[in-house]
Amino acid sequence: MKSATKRNLELVVISDIHLGTYGCHAKELLKYLKSINPNTIILNGDIIDVWQFNKRYWPKSHMKIIKQLINWISKGKKVYYITGNHDEMLRKFVDFKLGSFSIKNKVVLELDGKKAWFFHGDVFDVTMEHSKWLAKLGAKGYDLLILINKAVNNISEFFGKGKISLSKKIKDSVKSAVKFINNFEKTVTDIAIQNEFDCVVCGHIHQPVIKNITTNNGKVTYLNSGDWIENLTALEYNNKSWSLYKYNETHYKKANEKEVIEDVDLVDKSAKEIFGKLVADFNFKE
Repeated sequence: MKSATKRNLELVVISDIHLGTYGCHAKELLKYLKSINPNTIILNGDIIDVWQFNKRYWPKSHMKIIKQLINWISKGKKVYYITGNHDEMLRKFVDFKLGSFSIKNKVVLELDGKKAWFFHGDVFDVTMEHSKWLAKLGAKGYDLLILINKAVNNISEFFGKGKISLSKKIKDSVKSAVKFINNFEKTVTDIAIQNEFDCVVCGHIHQPVIKNITTNNGKVTYLNSGDWIENLTALEYNNKSWSLYKYNETHYKKANEKEVIEDVDLVDKSAKEIFGKLVADFNFKE
């Protein structure tokens, strides 16, 4: 059976996947990744959730995401892994480079003559700066809430009612409070304008958005790629413009359950070394 044509993209930005947690929508993400053909991939933090990593929970669907990324790297696609707070242990590998893959704290690219600044955004989060232990505790509670929410939705669907998202309502309210105190977007955009960037791209707060912001000092386009826990979103750049992708199951035909991504053994050896070298020095503990 002939596969569907993939959408060509100049660049895709994905963040806050949180591989290794119960809330991660890896199967949906995999469908999306297999539907696109990007030249450059920016993984903008919290890709692997080291905070909550448990060796007893690493589903095949999560490993398939890693395989897909390795497949892209083996084909020479530029892949930047920008560190976030949940995968902050990778910061000791900053500037690690192998082939087309590199680990960074931030990335600046020129896109059609405009300067774009990419970073995760946790450095501007007041809870990260002053109460890291509280943020970690909240992350574990959030993952538990995801499990409770799944049980609630199973019961709700049994009685013919629609799905609800307890976790999204609670987290949105908490993040709104944090954003009110820290004024995340204002801080980010003020610094971007000061440094004469045309756009700034973040993750971290799980609020997907594209908007133009103008201040007395200038203007900038602020973008946030959202997450793959609740919103299932990504940012796409093509033909000199940005767009926000939102996952929709109806866009995809029912996947063949026997379908397998190219076996890792068939992927370029140098690409596999990336994860081999990292894992060898990466015990998932602080």
